[in-house]
Amino acid sequence: MKTFIRIGTRGSKLALWQAHHVADQLSAAGLTPEIVIITTKGDVVLDRSLDKIGAKGVFTEELEEGLRTGYVDIAVHSAKDVQSSIPADLELLAFMEREQVNDVIVSFDPDLDLQRPDLVLGTSSTRRKAMLRRFLPHATTAEARGNLQTRLRKLEEGQYHGLVLAYAGVHRMEYDNLIRYVLPETQYVPATGQGSVAIECARSLDPELKAELRRSLDHPATHACLATERAFLRTMEGGCSIPSFALATLSADGQQVQLHGGLISLDGQEFIDEIQAAPVAEGEALGIRLAEAVLARGGRQILDSIRRERSEV
Repeated sequence: MKTFIRIGTRGSKLALWQAHHVADQLSAAGLTPEIVIITTKGDVVLDRSLDKIGAKGVFTEELEEGLRTGYVDIAVHSAKDVQSSIPADLELLAFMEREQVNDVIVSFDPDLDLQRPDLVLGTSSTRRKAMLRRFLPHATTAEARGNLQTRLRKLEEGQYHGLVLAYAGVHRMEYDNLIRYVLPETQYVPATGQGSVAIECARSLDPELKAELRRSLDHPATHACLATERAFLRTMEGGCSIPSFALATLSADGQQVQLHGGLISLDGQEFIDEIQAAPVAEGEALGIRLAEAVLARGGRQILDSIRRERSEV
């Protein structure tokens, strides 16, 4: 079994934090990692929102091509950026231990008032925009593309009063001092996979090496939750451009998984959610069942409406 591992990653500071975190775990297991930076479409096209550039694989496609050619052995992704269906020649090998899942609002204003009538909040997430329209309807949402440091520069320049971001990225980049509000995950339910790092590889990778990588990087409890959430996402046929949400949690004894998932319309007016539970071994079936329930309760009509609206733009 070879021990030299090439790790494919995007080049942002947050992506590199994730890659170095993976490298540290591999070094501790006696492997020799090398980090290889690959630029993705999502890193280059910054003048359009994600739903306008076709969000499927926008942050992963070039990394996946590196796996196919053998240019890299594994690819490191923010799990929430991974498309709902993985190409047949690739697989998600591991999910690393999940960070706190919440969305947060960051600002340079220590006294930011969310009730101010002229409130402008920046976000690039379709889900977050829709939820803000529902739960903070007086706020204006503004597009905020780019890496975290670019967004914070725009915030400091006064383009927004605050930014809505994932706690995990803010914390990993050590900007905790800018967090003004932690949004409750029971209301602002996060995106599938939020807070975890996903490890992808080619199915043809040496089985012995795959087993060692999985042993070194995978967090079984997180993997069980994300497998449930991703089954929901696949059934919804959603991605970054669809305002779906899903959060799976394990019971204290680790035997049951609960899933809170749903879909919200772009204007925030329609909100369909379900909470169900099942034994951990039935997590993927739970994800499928819950998605089907959401679709049957009006989710299909919301998705059809979103697709019609997008096709008319």
